[in-house]
This record gives sequence, structure tokens and C-alpha cells, in this order.
Amino acid sequence: MFDVIIVGAGPAGLSAALYAARSEMDALVIERFAPGGQLLNIGVVENYPGNFRDERNSFSGYELAQKMHQQAEQCGAYFRIGTVEAIQKEENRFAVRIAGEETLYARAVIVATGAKHRLLGIPGEKEFTGAGVSYCAPCDGPFFKGKKIFVAGGGDSACDEAHYLSRFSPEIVLVHRRDHFRAQKALADRVLNNPKIKVEFNTRILEIRGREKVYSVMLEQNGRQFETAADAVFVCVGIEPEYFPVPELVRDESGFIVTDQTMLTSIPGLFAVGDVRASPFRQIVTAAGDGAVAVHSAVAFVDSFSG
Repeated sequence: MFDVIIVGAGPAGLSAALYAARSEMDALVIERFAPGGQLLNIGVVENYPGNFRDERNSFSGYELAQKMHQQAEQCGAYFRIGTVEAIQKEENRFAVRIAGEETLYARAVIVATGAKHRLLGIPGEKEFTGAGVSYCAPCDGPFFKGKKIFVAGGGDSACDEAHYLSRFSPEIVLVHRRDHFRAQKALADRVLNNPKIKVEFNTRILEIRGREKVYSVMLEQNGRQFETAADAVFVCVGIEPEYFPVPELVRDESGFIVTDQTMLTSIPGLFAVGDVRASPFRQIVTAAGDGAVAVHSAVAFVDSFSG
């Protein structure tokens, strides 16, 4: 019987593990792959407070993940590799079944399984991820100051990202396959009125080309195909939560788990943190904060069993 089982070891899960261990909780983290989550795909992390070697050189996502993992482990959190295939509430405990292995038990569970970006699914997208292809403007926008940046999408996130990127470059091209935005009118108007952003409707990216990094994109516009220079492509066609095996959880219209401000879900003792949670902003720093808040709440929940 653990005090808390944390499912997922991205920034939110690692933060929760650290705070749980420091709170003298018997905490286990279960991760499918390796600690770090999406951090492992980030070349350089410049927007996490204190994460730098000197003025010009920040740590990579992998290095930050390693530090967070080591810190949590040194404080007493346990880690194991496995895929959680079922979680059931049994009176005053949760039964957590690991695929091909045993069932473990905990007083509380923290869901930190994260989310994944929807892909364009075109040639060059995966090959140049981290070398000109990005899914996060606040993370990677500063690397492309003064460069020609393409943004793919037509919803709120695409308009937000394009507007944000315009602070770094006067040459932003927002391409959308439809003839109008799906974004809220205020966000769409802000983009359409921004002189640094050129909007191309009825346009889609067919291919991303490059060698060591992106140098062009193939576009299709009103049936015509052509190649044009590009330094970066930011893909903003939405994200979706990673699957989590508790179907009765209350979720929003996009499938993200709904919580209150204490990170509590619709099931007492089950908390959700990070990108899997319904949230207006998803960053490493907010995920870490979610993890800390969830543990604070979980401690009170577990302590209620001892009176």
C-alpha cells in the first residue's frame, strides 16, 4: 500500500514525486518510457526559471529531466517502468494494475500522463522536429528572431502562436486550409490586423524540406502547388490528452480531465496535473506547479484516513 501512486513522469509527475517524497509520503512513480515526458524532445529549455549554465547556454530538456528525476529519487520517491492499464476505486484505496505485472494499491493517485500534439502527418515533419519544426512558440520562438516563420492552423492556438511569434520576426505566414478562421473573432482580428503576419487561406503545407534544418515548404493553394523558403514551421493544429484508463472521470469537450483548483478530479483521492488537465496554458513551469499543488491536496486526503 503506497500513500500515492503518480502515473507519468513528465515535469508535473516529477514535481509531484519530489513534493510527495519531501512530505514523507510513500510515493511510487510509474512511467511507460523514461522520466521526462515531452522534456526529452526539447533541445534547449530557456523559459524554466534558473535553468541555465551561463548567460548564453541553457540546459537541454533531457538534462533538466535528469536533474528533476535524480532530485525526486534522492528525496525518496520510487520509480518503475510500466504501463498502467486499469485503475479502480475500492472503498478507501485505489487498485492500479500494471500491464503484464501485478496490481498495486495506493490511498491516492495523481494522473500526470500528459498530452500529445496533433501532427500534420506530412513528409519532413518528424524528420525536422527540433530542427525548425516546433509545436510550442513560447519554447522555441526566440530561436528564430528575424527569420521567416510559417504557422499551420486556424484555431485559437494558431492565432495566439502567430501573434506571439510576431514579436520575434516581421515575417510570419499563417496558413489555414479553410477560407476562414475557427478562432474566436477577437483573436482572429488581432492576427488579421497585425502587419507582421501574412494570412494565407485555402492553403496547406504538403511537405517540409531541409537538410540539417528546415529551408523550405511545399504549399498547395487553391489547387496550385509551389515551394517557398522557410526557416521554421510551427504546427498548431491542436493537442489531445494521452489516454488514461478511468472512463468515469469528468472531462471537457476536448477530452482533458477537469479538476478544481486543488487538482482534484471528479473522483475523491484522484488528482490530475500537467498537460492532461483542462488548463488555459501548458508549460513546464505550470506543470511543475500543478504537481506541487496536487501533493499538498493528496497529503490532506491521505491524512484523513489516520484521523
